[in-house]
Amino acid sequence: PAATAGARHRPVWQPKGFLEWQWELDHPLSLHSARDMGLDTRASNGDRPPRTVPKVFDIDAVLNPASTIAALHRRGDRAICYVDVGTAGNYYTAAQEGIPRTYFAQLRADGDLGHQLQGYPEYFIDITARSAVRIVESMIARQCARKHFDAVETDLDETFGTNEGVTGFPITVADELHYLETLAGYLHARGLAWFAKNLDDTGRPAFIDALAPFAQGVITEQCNQFHTCSLLRPFLAAHKPVLDAEYYLPPARFCPADNAAGISGARFPLSLAGGRLPCR
Repeated sequence: PAATAGARHRPVWQPKGFLEWQWELDHPLSLHSARDMGLDTRASNGDRPPRTVPKVFDIDAVLNPASTIAALHRRGDRAICYVDVGTAGNYYTAAQEGIPRTYFAQLRADGDLGHQLQGYPEYFIDITARSAVRIVESMIARQCARKHFDAVETDLDETFGTNEGVTGFPITVADELHYLETLAGYLHARGLAWFAKNLDDTGRPAFIDALAPFAQGVITEQCNQFHTCSLLRPFLAAHKPVLDAEYYLPPARFCPADNAAGISGARFPLSLAGGRLPCR
């Protein structure tokens, strides 16, 4: 059954503090590309490879085969599986996903898709629907657990209210907490760590406080630009990694603050097509 596929019996990875990381979602990761591997760079503190080399790679769940994750593991690296859990887009074919009918088609057929996410060809998921939860879990099982990723990044995991736009569903804070705690338990049972995403966008300390104990880390976009980094203190206080991606600020504008706070900061291209400017 999908609910048990890919289950593993090993401790969940709990990284501590600063991580050297690369975020590449645009295409399958090429281990032979210096740009994809984040090696064509110099850190803001002047370090160059081999003193600044990513050891954690956040990559697309579907586009990357199990062989890529195995190759990263042979290098001593870790792999984070990027998945959308609050929206769904018709980005992949069933053949790419390795299933008879795409996850998007399954969600649409079950009536679990709502309004479109502004600016993207994606539609909000009714996270309160049991059918939607089952489909998302089956996606994680096949695309993340079976490929032996170390962790999962859950994108669009704060769609309650109007945080990301009008969903078409009456999703409450309590609904979101229940959904994410359910997914966290599902991940952990399969030996997968959870990296939450953009929890600071909500502006709600209580929401972050409630989820920080369940997550092994958090990824934030532009927390320096929008002055929300301080909301992630529960992660820093627990020595859990905070991975900050900035797109527009030059490293000199945010790296001193990230380095002082213990945040793993880097500037990435908006396309996330390879390349990075790490803080250290």
